[in-house]
Amino acid sequence: MPGAPLEQLAQASGRAFPHLTRARAQTTEGLIACRARLQALEHQADVSVVLMGSWGRAELTSGSDDDFMVLLAGAERAQVRPSVEQVQTVLDRAPGDQGIFGAPVASEQLIEKIGLERDNNSNLSRRMLLLLESVHATGAQVHQAVRAQLVDRYLDHSVKGFRPPRFLLNDVIRYWRTICVDFAGKEREGPHKWGLRNAKLRTSRKVLFAGGLLPVFECAWLEHAQMPAFLREQFDMSPTDRIAQAFLSHHAADPGGRALGAYDDFLGLLDQAAFREELEGVTRESSKRSDAFGEAARLGKELEQGLSALLFETSLYPLVREYGIF
Repeated sequence: MPGAPLEQLAQASGRAFPHLTRARAQTTEGLIACRARLQALEHQADVSVVLMGSWGRAELTSGSDDDFMVLLAGAERAQVRPSVEQVQTVLDRAPGDQGIFGAPVASEQLIEKIGLERDNNSNLSRRMLLLLESVHATGAQVHQAVRAQLVDRYLDHSVKGFRPPRFLLNDVIRYWRTICVDFAGKEREGPHKWGLRNAKLRTSRKVLFAGGLLPVFECAWLEHAQMPAFLREQFDMSPTDRIAQAFLSHHAADPGGRALGAYDDFLGLLDQAAFREELEGVTRESSKRSDAFGEAARLGKELEQGLSALLFETSLYPLVREYGIF
């Protein structure tokens, strides 16, 4: 079947994904305009402006933030061009409030400081977002080179063929668990945007996690020498394409259509100002009275059930059982 994996899954499952398709078109159009504006800034040869979040997932909607990273190849230094402030003046919307986008990011920090106390939440988040949901706005070669170096770092000499690379697997799982723990920490700080954060935890954050987890499991069918090129190719795809491809590869088109169909429905609702505003105002106490939150929770459960069918009811299950927990 021709087309991207999401299009192939639509044909195989009989389930259209109109909102994801429209968001991809909006992302492509937005990238053209964004790249043109950012190219006008002074750029050092070893710097890339990288977009993440909805941009990196190819899911741009009317309420999306402009999450970005000024990525520097190599070690930290005092002067980086363009600066974070210069990039911010060009972009339309402020980045999210995660607190990880306010300074240049040196690739040496991301690649060499994995684990132990030096690998704080911000470093882990930047590394995983760069790997799992990012797209270059400028400096394409720098972006691709750093991601390739990061893949190579995970696939060190201890990795053997025909099994998932555990170093990378553990970090992907660690990031997902960190997101979940941090959600609870943010709730203790206050109810601001609790409903929207909770809905995204049930949906887009699970897509991010599954989009990293599935390619790592797929490495179990490869020799070690084949893994770097495979993972680089996978991470160049959007997370929903990676997920769609896994559903197709494991002959699970029907649960795939239901899972990504639910996510498509959520994305369409999130593009509606009234739905998004209601979610932003929902607290834990008011959540049971919110129709918007109830629908988001239902769609999140449907997405989760489809992903669970893929992981536990196909040929992936032996890998999940052997490597997913211990």
